[in-house]
Amino acid sequence: METVSFGRTGLKVSKLCMGTMTLGSSKWKPWALDEAESRPILERALDLGITFFDLADWYSAGLGEQLVTSVLTAMVPRDQLVLTTKAYYATSDNPNDQGLSRKHLLSAIDASLGRMGTDYVDIFMVHAWDPGTPVEETMEALHDIVRSGKARYLGASTMFAWQFAQMNHVARENGWTPFVNMQCQYSLLYRENERELMPYCNDQGIAVTCFSPLARGWLAGSIDTRSQTDWMYANNYGDALDREICAQVRAIATDRGTTMAEVALAWVFSREAIRCPIIGAGSVKQVEENVRAMDFKLSPSEIKSLDAMYRPRDVINDHVPDPMPRHLGGVRPETED
Repeated sequence: METVSFGRTGLKVSKLCMGTMTLGSSKWKPWALDEAESRPILERALDLGITFFDLADWYSAGLGEQLVTSVLTAMVPRDQLVLTTKAYYATSDNPNDQGLSRKHLLSAIDASLGRMGTDYVDIFMVHAWDPGTPVEETMEALHDIVRSGKARYLGASTMFAWQFAQMNHVARENGWTPFVNMQCQYSLLYRENERELMPYCNDQGIAVTCFSPLARGWLAGSIDTRSQTDWMYANNYGDALDREICAQVRAIATDRGTTMAEVALAWVFSREAIRCPIIGAGSVKQVEENVRAMDFKLSPSEIKSLDAMYRPRDVINDHVPDPMPRHLGGVRPETED
């Protein structure tokens, strides 16, 4: 597995990042995998050289952090892994267990580290923009988390370019720690972040990682439990143009004797602005297929044909979770052992 430099930092990460939203507990979402199904996926990812794993306190209401980290650290030393986690979304009915307030961020990092059984995360990320908290409060709290040694770097996810730029500006103006990573949605079916967010990150030397590179499964041609129950699958994709692009991906895959997923991921790998795609997997086979895409190269004419089909679409900015249980069995996530 190739390793790459992470923006203008000394950090090195595997070229693929493993997303873990699908791993943890089926009680949280019907498409989330329980431990018995999750373990072989994580083990195979490590076997194939993936050492960069993306977590969040919201995934499986905290059980995801606990499961993923316990499996990984049982196989390799902690220092060989690059682990992220995120905070923002509600983790209980307590009104302070959400957002980017100082109170919530300091509590969230401690709760995540407790579940993960580690002293630090490599990247602590804000999961979304919080219009209800002053930027200065958020950025000073994040700086204090880094200074305490509980996080090595900071990252952010799912916001407009002006919001991200404002947060970084406030950090630099005050001598606080800025963000080194932006995690945004990006695929053949959603390229709106090419307008401002990705050019800003490129100018500032900020590493861009992208989630949903297969557009929630549309670009893999998959029909499974997630596609039938994930509201983002139906609400954000599936118009006539999306289907035309998927048909072109399918045609290229058929012509080249490969899968739609490999074609769609190969297109993402061809984008210089993307440092690491974040892949999800519901099986060992899918992990292997995603890794194979690293060696599959599209021709310039194939890339041009895919690029030419895209048309501007509505911006997807609010990564708001669908109404599902925030915690399992009436237990606060930080106490689920």
